[in-house]
Amino acid sequence: MRAIFFSTIPLIKGENFVQNRVEPPVLISRVMIFVLAAAMVVLAVLFVTLYNMFPLNRPQIFFLETAVRDDQYVKLVEMPPESTSLDDYKKSFVREYIRHRNEVVTDIETMTKKWNAVDGDVYTMSSDDVYANFTKTAMFNAMMGGGMPNFDFKCPVIFENAPMPMPAEDGRDNSMDTFLVKFNYFCADSTGRTPEKGYTIKIRIQSDEGTKIKWADRIENPLGLRVVEYTVSSGGSDPLDMEFLTTE
Repeated sequence: MRAIFFSTIPLIKGENFVQNRVEPPVLISRVMIFVLAAAMVVLAVLFVTLYNMFPLNRPQIFFLETAVRDDQYVKLVEMPPESTSLDDYKKSFVREYIRHRNEVVTDIETMTKKWNAVDGDVYTMSSDDVYANFTKTAMFNAMMGGGMPNFDFKCPVIFENAPMPMPAEDGRDNSMDTFLVKFNYFCADSTGRTPEKGYTIKIRIQSDEGTKIKWADRIENPLGLRVVEYTVSSGGSDPLDMEFLTTE
């Protein structure tokens, strides 16, 4: 009779002879979780970016034309219906008007473009009476009359808030024609600066049916809006008549 002997190897406690490895399905699951987490982070960043972009600085109105000429005019037959976008555009228009009219920068070409009586921004955005009063201010005559050879001079406009619509005085339902704008203002050159002063301006805008605008003005004033009233409600005299720094 043949004897058969079996040898046994004792197992050591805690020792695992099974190779540790990650099965393919588990590995794929972990990769998918990582990809999903990264996508969620990207979406969160995108959402925050888009949230900070709105409302946009200015709703832009575009004209589409097949043949464009410099002497072409656009006739506004009917204003678009009232909407939030139109209200935002009007507020943006008022804000830009305040900046064009009162802000002085250290670039004579920019100032000439904003203030001249041919195609200047203030001229394009103002009624004849409002622009005529603008040309009577001390700052306008000092700047456009060439009385400031030292052009190291600036007057920034610092808005306190967005233009606030006022109720219409004639009882109309639409109150998005008259606004109150609050801002601070000072002037400075290389020798110093004037004290900062707060102003509140009342502005009334208007666009009549049949208004014509130049094709070149379609970007700055596509709806043909005009400021028909510009009144200093608080702060004293016109900001452009303040005691500003003189230069030798």
